[in-house]
Amino acid sequence: MNIHEYQAKQLLREYGAPVSGGRIVLKADEAKTAAGELEGPLWVVKAQIHAGGRGKGKFKEASAGEKGGVRLAKSVEEAAEEAQKMLGRTLVTHQTGPAGRTVNRIYIEEGSGIERELYLALLVDRATSRVAFVVSTEGGMDIEEVAAKTPERILTFTVDPASGISGFHGRRVAFALGLQGKQIRQCVDLVNKLYRLFTEKDAEMLEINPLIVTDTGELKCLDCKLSFDSNALYRQPEVLSLRDESEEDAKELQASKFDLNYIALDGEIGCMVNGAGLAMATMDIIKLYGSEPANFLDVGGGATKDKVTEAFKIITSDPNVKGILVNIFGGIMRCDVIAEGVIAAVKEVGLQVPLVVRLEGTNVDLGKKIINESGLAVIAADNLADAAEKIVKAVKGN
Repeated sequence: MNIHEYQAKQLLREYGAPVSGGRIVLKADEAKTAAGELEGPLWVVKAQIHAGGRGKGKFKEASAGEKGGVRLAKSVEEAAEEAQKMLGRTLVTHQTGPAGRTVNRIYIEEGSGIERELYLALLVDRATSRVAFVVSTEGGMDIEEVAAKTPERILTFTVDPASGISGFHGRRVAFALGLQGKQIRQCVDLVNKLYRLFTEKDAEMLEINPLIVTDTGELKCLDCKLSFDSNALYRQPEVLSLRDESEEDAKELQASKFDLNYIALDGEIGCMVNGAGLAMATMDIIKLYGSEPANFLDVGGGATKDKVTEAFKIITSDPNVKGILVNIFGGIMRCDVIAEGVIAAVKEVGLQVPLVVRLEGTNVDLGKKIINESGLAVIAADNLADAAEKIVKAVKGN
């Protein structure tokens, strides 16, 4: 689960990390008051969306020379004006895709004098099952380019969970960033606080970009991106309260309410599969036969008729779906349950696109019997390759 920058900074503030003062703006008429509560002479006005690259982003239907989603202002009036210009508009960045995201929140922050821009991130290293630190002297908007072209400028190391965070980890970060004097002590303190926040809040990724050295020689977290392990939210009510459902795909949000593993994609063939591995194989074979999957959807091993019905409804709600492939291998999941769920869903929402069903495993004969006697226009398939070929042919019309 992702949260906004202003929410991430509030958490940083709670853990004692250095951040600038700021105010959140939800309505245009609040902007001037919010900016007036902050000290100048410089204000930073930031669009709040769940995507990176805001500074280089562009608003749809932007006028020539218009700035991106991060703007500087030299007066309260200018800050309020810039906030009002961005609210309610669609910002497109390299992470949002061409559809972009609507800006419903603006964060106005006190400006900072910047001497150096650095990069510091914590994430879960799945290869070692540890928390990893990623550090670079090349902070700022072009960190992706640094990673691609000059990876030697990035230091990565992990923390042993048995011993936890220690002073030498902070010093290692400080030396890698070329910090000196009091900045080393500040860095050790910051690293300890970030690690504690990361582990105590079940975070998946915490990125400070940039971490700056101010013109007075102090460290400050100028920007922050923070995401959390969705599987741990049941024990993080404070974090869960920060969820902004308007930033999430409506279909993915609905799927999460029924404990369905769903990810929207850009293709034309909707998939309903049980098991993540089989789902990946199904998407791969759809591509092999010349089409693209519209989603990843794993209904799980213990799916009920109601859950399968909801999964089918989510797939059909996607206007890009031109055909549906149901591929079930019945182990824990019974084929008859899938069949009953598909029939119930079709009767409820209708069937406007071709549907191919491949069943195998537990109660497969009963499942096929249920579908064959349903009177639905369902195309049966004997195996995965046959199913993929038939659904692609039905969609492509050749």
